[in-house]
Amino acid sequence: MSNFTVYIAITDHGFGHAARTASIAGQLQKLLPAVKLILVTTAPKWLLECYIDGDFSYRQRGFDVGVVQADSLKMDLDATRSKWQKIIDNQAEIIAEEVAFCREQQVDLVFADAPPLAVLIAKQLGVPCWMSGNFGWDFIYRDWGREFTAIADWISDCYGQCDRLFRVPLHESMSRFPAIEDVGLTGGDPKYSLDVLREKFNLIQPKERTILLTFGGLSLDAIPYQNIDRFPNHQFITLDRQAPELPNLVKALDLAVRPVDFMPLCDRVVSKPGYSTYAEALKLQIPIVSLTRSGFAEAEIILTGMQDYGYHQIINPDDFFGSDWDFLNSPLQPPRLTAKIKTDGNLTIASSIVAYFKDK
Repeated sequence: MSNFTVYIAITDHGFGHAARTASIAGQLQKLLPAVKLILVTTAPKWLLECYIDGDFSYRQRGFDVGVVQADSLKMDLDATRSKWQKIIDNQAEIIAEEVAFCREQQVDLVFADAPPLAVLIAKQLGVPCWMSGNFGWDFIYRDWGREFTAIADWISDCYGQCDRLFRVPLHESMSRFPAIEDVGLTGGDPKYSLDVLREKFNLIQPKERTILLTFGGLSLDAIPYQNIDRFPNHQFITLDRQAPELPNLVKALDLAVRPVDFMPLCDRVVSKPGYSTYAEALKLQIPIVSLTRSGFAEAEIILTGMQDYGYHQIINPDDFFGSDWDFLNSPLQPPRLTAKIKTDGNLTIASSIVAYFKDK
């Protein structure tokens, strides 16, 4: 096949969207080494490099807001609305700049998760826009009331012009999209030898006494690490650079090592509701202990999915921030369904892109 170029636009929200989209891009590169990947995101380049082994172009642009947050649980709705309105008001200028760039780069396909402006860029460019995801931002904003109705309507209209959506598990209906294909879970896979990780990070406890604490790129404010002292025979792993030095807390600060790389070493993952962490844990069948998250409509949907398909435990923020972490002594709940969740999303989406190029 001739060389093809894919312009990949990633939502401006945390690290999860970047991780799962870069995982798809990495799989595409393995299937089609000659493909040119342009990753368009405000997520740091080092994060993308953790999921894409080969070369790619990095274009630091943000086309949506996601949710403005102080940490993984605290949302600023006023700032979110203000930033969105600025993007909508300046959409013509943003689209024109990106279309000019894409023509210069001879872009053949726009792929996105899931900035609505990506659809309008593709339409003006004259190429298809494909998306993947488990929710649309309009779904999140409609839950916030009338002040967000106009923004949600604008986003829904954009999504309604998308050519193809790969809908991953743990999803809302996403019925605004005209062409939907259900696929399996997306996200990263472990890439390091477990023995290498044990030696590098001095992981001395067995799997049943090793716990991963991970709360996404925004982390959490004031994690009560002092509670770890109550579990001296356990070892906890965190990627939080602000964490204190404690005898049984491993601070894994190598940027090349991701939460998913540690999961096979752990008895469970303590996290907040988020598709990417859930997806990676569910793929590996690692139990999840999850905080609840109010005000974010996606949270209830993915918490339901977690309960359906994985061993789990749900705790409220008071159990995490205000208690002695006695929840770690409670038994995990088994999955409610016997059916297994599909895990082939990366390969299915990447193969579909290759097939599209073969037909061109």
